[in-house]
Amino acid sequence: MVSNTALLQPRRTFAKASATLLLALLAGCQTMVPKGPVAPPPPSDAVGTSQLPTDSERHRIALLVPTSGENAGVGQSIADAANLALLDTGTTKLRVTTYDTATGAAAAVNRALADGNRLILGPLLADDVRAVSTIAAKADVPVLSFSNDISVAGKGTYVLGFTPGQSISRVVRYAKAQGKTRFAGLIPNGAYGKRASAILISAAEQTGATVVAMQSYDRSPASLAVAVKKLQANQGYDAVLIADSGRFAVQAVPLIRKNGGANAQILGTELWNTETGLAASPVMQGAMFASVSDAMFNQFSARYKARFGRSPYRLASLGYDAVLLTIRIAGNWKPGTNFPSQALTDPGGFAGVDGAFRFRSGAVAERALEVQQIEAGKFTIISPAPRKFDE
Repeated sequence: MVSNTALLQPRRTFAKASATLLLALLAGCQTMVPKGPVAPPPPSDAVGTSQLPTDSERHRIALLVPTSGENAGVGQSIADAANLALLDTGTTKLRVTTYDTATGAAAAVNRALADGNRLILGPLLADDVRAVSTIAAKADVPVLSFSNDISVAGKGTYVLGFTPGQSISRVVRYAKAQGKTRFAGLIPNGAYGKRASAILISAAEQTGATVVAMQSYDRSPASLAVAVKKLQANQGYDAVLIADSGRFAVQAVPLIRKNGGANAQILGTELWNTETGLAASPVMQGAMFASVSDAMFNQFSARYKARFGRSPYRLASLGYDAVLLTIRIAGNWKPGTNFPSQALTDPGGFAGVDGAFRFRSGAVAERALEVQQIEAGKFTIISPAPRKFDE
């Protein structure tokens, strides 16, 4: 999750694909990008540039990510991906300047605004988004953040990150369609857990299912064991959501099997999609979770690795997709004027590395998600993500 916790690791495997194929795939959901060999734009400006050249033909876009400190790896990966989007499309309409939030998010956005940027991409952490949003709103500059914390959305701030609520809702709906009607929840304490429990209850109610048990724990083995045993008092649940990382799921599943959930369907969240060793765990076979599709991310990863010599972090796709979105809108955006935020609410949505997405209620990206199941030591797609939005 992209709040103020440890960030995700580089993705596991990559497949080769040409730039032509990648751009063709990204053309869905009405998102159009330039095609053909075009001279690439110059690299994005240096971090923290205080004076930019006069530029009347290009839009000034600020990318706010940590490029120093403990989260420098993921921040630099996002910045590299944003630059790769410029190179892939050959656009000459954008100037993207990177500002380091690790030295202070408020200072970073103040520099960005002083430099004349009219759109903020980022930041990554929820607290940084809050600090940036207040300042950017006063300047009437929208923020397209990479956080997954929906509480930061609104008043000109949009959430592009992968939100757990949508993942939970998708996998619960799928499980209900497979005949599961009595759900249980194993929920970690904290803000993430509170949101997960609320979404589980809502999703179950909307599908006509029932949540028969819900237990929380404090992410220690002892607390987890106690929570699982308490679930046993509500025997008869046929599916249980473990709203936590795969590391805790691997600990929880054997306890569930021994304490009233021998045949229960194990469900997870989007957090599982980044954990390289999860599919190999014998106890996790048959478990299901929902996430954005990896098909195009794997192609993007191959291009990223070929250019930068290393694998991207999974969240790097957010930087790439944010630039693609901006390029599309830039066609009807006069340089030097305010960003046309109303264009973000196009009901047809946008397409990118992570599939189709759009902004509707609450300024949070609604994403088309797939359901995967762990079987035979790998993640298998059992319900593909829609290619576009129907309504």
